[in-house]
Amino acid sequence: MHRVTRLTTLVALALFVTAPLSSLAADAKPTPVISRDILFGNPEKVSPKLSPDGKRFAWIAPDEKNVLQVWVKTVGKEDGKKVTADKKRGIRQYLWAQDDRNLLYLQDSDGDENYHLFGVDLVTGNVRDLTPFQGVRAAPVNVSQKVRDRILVTLNLRDRRLMDVYEVNLETGALKLVAENPGDVVGWDSTDDLEVRVAQSMKPDGSTEIRVRESAAAPWKSFVTAPFGEEVSELDITDDGTALILQSTLGSNTGRVVKKNITTGTEVVIAENPDVDAGSVVIHPVKHTVQAVDFPAGRQAWTVIDAMVKADFEGIAKLSGGDFNVVNRDRDDKNWLVAFNEDKGPIRYYAWDRTEKKGTFLFVHQPKLDGLPLATMRAASFPARDGLVLNGYLTLPVGVQTARVPLVLFVHGGPWARDFWGYNPYAQWLANRGYAVMQVNFRGSTGYGKKFLNAGNKQWGKAMHTDLLDAVEWTVKQGWVDPKKVAIMGGSYGGYSALAGVTFTPDVFKCSVDIVGPSNLFTLLQSIPPYWAPMISQFHQRMGDPKTDEALLRAASPLFSASKIKVPLLIGQGANDPRVKQAESEQIVAAIEKNGGGVTYVLYPDEGHGFARPENRIDFNARAEAFLGACLGGKVEPLPQGGKVPGSTAVVKVVQPKKKK
Repeated sequence: MHRVTRLTTLVALALFVTAPLSSLAADAKPTPVISRDILFGNPEKVSPKLSPDGKRFAWIAPDEKNVLQVWVKTVGKEDGKKVTADKKRGIRQYLWAQDDRNLLYLQDSDGDENYHLFGVDLVTGNVRDLTPFQGVRAAPVNVSQKVRDRILVTLNLRDRRLMDVYEVNLETGALKLVAENPGDVVGWDSTDDLEVRVAQSMKPDGSTEIRVRESAAAPWKSFVTAPFGEEVSELDITDDGTALILQSTLGSNTGRVVKKNITTGTEVVIAENPDVDAGSVVIHPVKHTVQAVDFPAGRQAWTVIDAMVKADFEGIAKLSGGDFNVVNRDRDDKNWLVAFNEDKGPIRYYAWDRTEKKGTFLFVHQPKLDGLPLATMRAASFPARDGLVLNGYLTLPVGVQTARVPLVLFVHGGPWARDFWGYNPYAQWLANRGYAVMQVNFRGSTGYGKKFLNAGNKQWGKAMHTDLLDAVEWTVKQGWVDPKKVAIMGGSYGGYSALAGVTFTPDVFKCSVDIVGPSNLFTLLQSIPPYWAPMISQFHQRMGDPKTDEALLRAASPLFSASKIKVPLLIGQGANDPRVKQAESEQIVAAIEKNGGGVTYVLYPDEGHGFARPENRIDFNARAEAFLGACLGGKVEPLPQGGKVPGSTAVVKVVQPKKKK
């Protein structure tokens, strides 16, 4: 897909059929320990992309210093070479320009998320920073097949709070402002002529408005308004410019894909499902027609809209196990690249020849995973205490010798996101160490319709938290886990939940692992990135407004209940995190120390919202593994001699609990 952010993936869940307990104790042989280097190290090869003319093939792989770079080869030849030279952090996002000469990639500085857009000239080898502005964030808007020497990007250059649209000339590097943000726009779209014609805004009352204009010189007009609680987003502009393709809950509980005429307002439903939101939406990059929509009621379930690709989807599905997505295609639409994701193996990439209806295996992202004793991820469905149906995933250890094993409740971030079926290195790691792993999509998670999403409004530390407790209780009732050996772990909102678990319900969890989790909702809301300013009304509606909901936010902030923490706690933080600032971790560490409690705090000076460098990722997970082993009794692969992974920047503070007199 050539328009960035066109492809979204949401995977819903099916009812888990309970396995008899006898089947969990079949294998008495100990399961070999899978190395953290395999699970959390860099992939050997990932993210393949064909050039628009189909003559070149690119991918991401580590260099001789284990830093991820972009590599390029000529199709049909073995002349692959590295075309980037990132020094430390590694490249994870790239795309082809349409001029058949330039490759583009994004990189920030030590996790600050102020991404710069770089261009690699594959003829000269020159690498240019196309957005060379300190403290400014860049994001591609449109890389058009029609206008090949220019692209559109957003930059908060004029005002750090507002993302304007700029045209970037790939030949000269010149920047031209083409659409100025009036103060509330959070997303833009353009035609293939690079005319910015669509703006999506968030209003002070929490509503969403989509605006359109007839040309770059015409005034903006309101097109769709959705009050807070409804979800609407623009996916594409039709080829003739007369309509927008939207994903919308207006008139439906679940997000459906519709085409809405700009002049008449007439709306046609393209695809819908009464049980789940639309997930991945495949749109033809030239014709701008919807080709297929995924409605994953259990695992993936494609609804093919375009009859011209029906045979392709049927043929691709036979290539491998797991669920697949179309990740790339050439300009002539003759060759596709597809990725298969399964729970017990690496991601598998194939090339699909649409003329021959034939697939060719390319590679897997981590070959060392093949043949390892990976665990099955099972879907689970159960009621919360108020009757709301919750869906999640349970991963049980391979070859467990007893039914009652320790449990790690692994909570997803967002919170307006969700867990997916498929390969998950954290679930596999924890299961391999002997833990059952429960991942629950609590109320407020996406993918299950607007009623489920809105059921989480202003429920931080309340019903969103009791959903987690209900997931633990359900798992215990099945006879799979020991209720006295339950840990909670997660990142971002999951990190918040890890703190909430040991402050609000200190008797449920035996220990907790928090990764970049907020501890004080007041300071979290005060310190969001400046370019999130237009979205602050949504935060206030979903979390609470400090001006009117002070008591609610205070009660939901773990910091103010830090004195209740009585079990071991491990905290990991990136110093440059723009979303959950370093202070979020340090203020609760200070409160625990003041109250005479104990905590281990690990800071990584060159990381942001999560740990991108493999050395830091492996280092923290090694510490978490030892921590969980001491708490729950699982298997432990020791840290290297010296107590630190080589190359890691970990700075560790251990606060020992004071002995009570």
